[in-house]
Amino acid sequence: MRRTDAGRATTTIALMAGALMLASCGAEPAPAPSSPAPATPTPTVSASPTATPTPTPTPEAEPLPTEPETFAEGLDAPWSIVWTDDGIPLVSERDTGRILEFDADGDAREVGTVAGIRHGTEGGLLGLAMHEGDLFVYFTASDGNRVVRYDLTGDPGSYGLGDRDTLLEELPFSPVHNAGRIAFGPDGMLYVPVGDARNPSAAQDPSVRRGKILRVEPDGSVPADNPTKGSPVYSMGHRNVQGLVWDADGTLFASEFGQNTWDELNVIEPGGNYGWPIVEGTGGEGRGFIDPVATWSTSAASPSGIALVGDTVLIANLRGEVLRAVSTDDPGVQTEYYAGEYGRLRDVAIGPDGAAWILTNNTDGRGDPRSGDDRILRVDPASVTAD
Repeated sequence: MRRTDAGRATTTIALMAGALMLASCGAEPAPAPSSPAPATPTPTVSASPTATPTPTPTPEAEPLPTEPETFAEGLDAPWSIVWTDDGIPLVSERDTGRILEFDADGDAREVGTVAGIRHGTEGGLLGLAMHEGDLFVYFTASDGNRVVRYDLTGDPGSYGLGDRDTLLEELPFSPVHNAGRIAFGPDGMLYVPVGDARNPSAAQDPSVRRGKILRVEPDGSVPADNPTKGSPVYSMGHRNVQGLVWDADGTLFASEFGQNTWDELNVIEPGGNYGWPIVEGTGGEGRGFIDPVATWSTSAASPSGIALVGDTVLIANLRGEVLRAVSTDDPGVQTEYYAGEYGRLRDVAIGPDGAAWILTNNTDGRGDPRSGDDRILRVDPASVTAD
């Protein structure tokens, strides 16, 4: 593991291939006879046997670590992690605006720096998502939050940011409550949570984009089957959604920051209203609001990025400084892991290797950095299930 370095020379990832050796053998010549050979000898023909290729052994997959191992360290306020079609991890850094790629040894190189970022408190370079080879980015600009699509150029070890298209712009922003997590659903649509940007009452106004989850086509247009014709709003009544994940049945889970009382895990329904600011936590039934499936004290949680493995939702928690596992079958069944061991946890995602990848977030101005922070951790998700 090594510290990231914006000036590091480009690291390439070599693919090794072994040569298949084919061997053939022939019969030895017959020994010379002791008596004279006949005048017209009959030759003896010995055919060489057909060579049998030696099969190339299939390498065994490296076992996943049952305790978190550090894959990379020295990051600056990392916020989101995704993988390219080649299986290469990309990470956003909120305050530097850099997007980094990592090789198999955890060495990083800069893919590029997102232009036009307005930094400050919770704003900056936030969520990443990959779709059909393109990189989608959520960031804070001078005129509001926006979502752009980049052509991801090059190959592993030489990725770059190509042409850029703006899909959504002038999304509400403020020093806090900017949301920022983006993800593509199983329907191929892009889901974009937008925070209330310190205007809570606007979360109940369906005509504005504050306190909403938006659903758009990959080009930013409004899908014809959205809950309200012509509107990108998919659900409303949110304060600051920080994580999105779908289960095998297509159920959408979302983690959300509360204010002073309750943080939430919600199941998102199209057209649903989740109550903020009229309701924080449970208590919305009978008033037209959808209650969360799980809640926690804000001091014990601040649920950020989430991932799903089987019937378990994994939640990275900032203030709570834990990785929390919640059963989707019975959200009351929960287990906490690594309490305080790694500090603030910003994101968790399942990589193409099957491991749970975790981003710490102790260098964002609110944590207590320790040697090596911030870092990327890897762990076997089978070791962090809800018991």
